[in-house]
Amino acid sequence: MNRILAISLLLVTSVLAGCATHPAPELRPYTAEESRQLAMEALNRRGLSFDEYQQKKTHLTAQPQKAIGFDRQGEMNAERSVTLQGRPS
Repeated sequence: MNRILAISLLLVTSVLAGCATHPAPELRPYTAEESRQLAMEALNRRGLSFDEYQQKKTHLTAQPQKAIGFDRQGEMNAERSVTLQGRPS
């Protein structure tokens, strides 16, 4: 009788512990660094020639260039009068 009770208690605790774990952690979005690391691992497994490998590696490791400058659509000049349709200026 004690053996059945111990087994059922162990079974119940394992089921409850399984329900308490975080559901599907692999469904979260990858960060940019994780995506780059996965791409590098896939590149290593491809079996490319040395030149092709170096070319693709430099492409993957290059930092994305951010656009620096002003948005021309958002700038306003105080000396110029602009009339917007449907709005009083």
